Amino acid sequence: MIVYGSIVSPFVRKLLAYLGEKGIDFELKGVGLGDPDPGFKAASPLGKMPAIDDDGFLLADSSAIIHYLEAKHPEPALIPADPRERGQVIWWEEFADTVFAACGGKMFFNRIVAPKFLGRDGDLAAAAAAEAEELPKLLDYLEGAIPASGFLVGDRLTLADLAVASPLINLRHCGSCIDAARHPKIAAWSEAILSRPSMAPWIAKEERMMAKVLGG
Repeated sequence: MIVYGSIVSPFVRKLLAYLGEKGIDFELKGVGLGDPDPGFKAASPLGKMPAIDDDGFLLADSSAIIHYLEAKHPEPALIPADPRERGQVIWWEEFADTVFAACGGKMFFNRIVAPKFLGRDGDLAAAAAAEAEELPKLLDYLEGAIPASGFLVGDRLTLADLAVASPLINLRHCGSCIDAARHPKIAAWSEAILSRPSMAPWIAKEERMMAKVLGG
């Protein structure tokens, strides 16, 4: 299976972690915004990443891909069968993708992607507003929601943990790290999730790349 995407995308990062936890073999083909790669364009007509080519089956969007793969590779289950737990996992993935990543995206795009990758000024006021007004509320909510088990749903690793932890790396690139004094549960939970073998090697590779980009 070919995965198209950039490792700096929280959506790609979530999928790579999911694939690692599942033990699914894949080849990552790096693409960027507006990439003309014909395989990527065929798999993702709207340019959304990640996208996949699974033996000729083409699909884009991390959530669509993961739900497809969960049906194809049901074990180990990362989306629970229990109705309530499944609903919670879907909620957390939605929170991660449409709220948490969106907030971090305002910071990451305007402070890093626009000036470093696109060669133009970002909207620094929008980034500052997201960090000052949106992010604290989201982190406070997450802090209060993490159970004593250290996993978001069902006292075990699920897609929820991978999805919500992924945007934290983009925040880190922007210099916005978790304050362990204010958010001790997030600090402990995120350290455990992000250090898993399914995530840590990709994050290390990404951080090396970003060090070169930000140092240039």
